[in-house]
Amino acid sequence: MEMENPADFSYLGRNFSDVSNGEHSSAFSDCNSDRSGEFQTASSQSRQLLISCTSDNSDDLIRQLIADLEAGSIEEQKQAAMEIRLLAKNKSENRLKIAKAGAIKPLVSLLSCSDLQLQEYGVTAILNLSLCDENKELIASSGAIKPLVRSLKTGTPTAKENAACALLRLSQIEENKVAIGRSGAIPLLVNLLESGGFRGKKDASTALYSLCSVKENKIRAVQSGIMKPLVELMADFGSNMVDKSAYVLSVLVSVPEARAALVEEGGIPVLVEIIEVGSQRQKEISVSILLQLCENSAVHRNMVAREGAIPPLVALSQSGTNRAKQKAETLTELLRQPRSGNVAARASDVSL
Repeated sequence: MEMENPADFSYLGRNFSDVSNGEHSSAFSDCNSDRSGEFQTASSQSRQLLISCTSDNSDDLIRQLIADLEAGSIEEQKQAAMEIRLLAKNKSENRLKIAKAGAIKPLVSLLSCSDLQLQEYGVTAILNLSLCDENKELIASSGAIKPLVRSLKTGTPTAKENAACALLRLSQIEENKVAIGRSGAIPLLVNLLESGGFRGKKDASTALYSLCSVKENKIRAVQSGIMKPLVELMADFGSNMVDKSAYVLSVLVSVPEARAALVEEGGIPVLVEIIEVGSQRQKEISVSILLQLCENSAVHRNMVAREGAIPPLVALSQSGTNRAKQKAETLTELLRQPRSGNVAARASDVSL
């Protein structure tokens, strides 16, 4: 499996440069437990069960929930999945206890059921259990990847969002990234990025960012048409997706297919505009992307220069972060001498 580190930021265990300009917020917020409301069917008996399950004597009660998952009626399965989802939502100790008791395989089986609500409950429970690092390998080895991908395709809107989050969690184990990509997740995540609600777009971008550290997944993403929604989201400052989309693009742009698609979809003027009017973090990631686009292509350097990039780059070289200044100066020199092999060689020495 070929791994690539496209730039120097920090996210999901990968090292990248500090582009936050002193801010503590991350471009991505990791997918945590489900953010939907409590199930409307929760009864007082269920709430008592939940309280009991947080005690030291919960093992028998958890086993009963698993038995209901395996052999109960549809309604009993829904109730059991709901209880497990709630137990795992906020208490890390419950996640490991539930998994060790054998809940994962029957939950995975729910993902293939025809009842969309039951499928949604199963996806959400698996998402919450996947927040425990010790559970990720067990979830993947229990055959969850393909059913999660199916839920991403055919599930309810909530199931799709939670499936994207669950796949993100599983992708944090490196060997799962190829398996997830080969299971057909990439085109479905690109579709969610393009047509989902805000939460769906955010979850899809985060999952794609993680998965596309693998070269073959970069190619799949480009072939699935990812560049069009990325450019559109970067161009829309009201989308609250400029940072996230730019970070995904920074991962992709290391492959020639992505660079060609970026140009074809009109990404250069969008990146130049971000350098003009974006936040400090947005400016730095944009200049990093343009550096990767231009360092080995005189054609791309001429295109960027024609978009009027030099004045905002000069301004950034005077007022940006230290790394933004360095990148802006290097790119400005490239654009002013687009056919200079020596300049291009020096640019390639700059850590992006």
